[in-house]
Amino acid sequence: MHREGLLPVILAAMAALIVAAGGATITDLGPWYQGLRQPNWAPPGWLYGVAWTLIFALAAIASLAAWRAAPSVKARTNVIGLFAFNGFLNVLWSLLFFRVQRPDWALIEVALLWLSIAGLIVYCGRFSKLSALLLLPYIAWVSVAAALNYAIVQLNGPFG
Repeated sequence: MHREGLLPVILAAMAALIVAAGGATITDLGPWYQGLRQPNWAPPGWLYGVAWTLIFALAAIASLAAWRAAPSVKARTNVIGLFAFNGFLNVLWSLLFFRVQRPDWALIEVALLWLSIAGLIVYCGRFSKLSALLLLPYIAWVSVAAALNYAIVQLNGPFG
């Protein structure tokens, strides 16, 4: 691979690592979280790290595939902007849920996160079917997370 071809790969990997590290740094599984009642169908704790690692790796590959397949500079810029906005929303959810300890606010925000993933799938899928397919586990996992977030609000609210 030429040096010019390697730069987008490095940048996509770095962006995924920054978002993952931001969310992980904000996530606090201490006494407050441990004290929340969880639905009986909640995934086991070990699954979260595995799922998010896979999702961030797939998202990095998806962003690269979409960026490379984009038909114009404007489309490439849009791909970068949409993935950046999605990364911001991903970290914001962790901030609202874990640091601010407002699962009710996080529940509203997770709808925006879900829509941003759907938007990425639709937009990138227009010129990269691979990108759209690689994002399907992300939207599936965030759908589970949204349902879990809703259940936590129902079992533990009101917050604030």
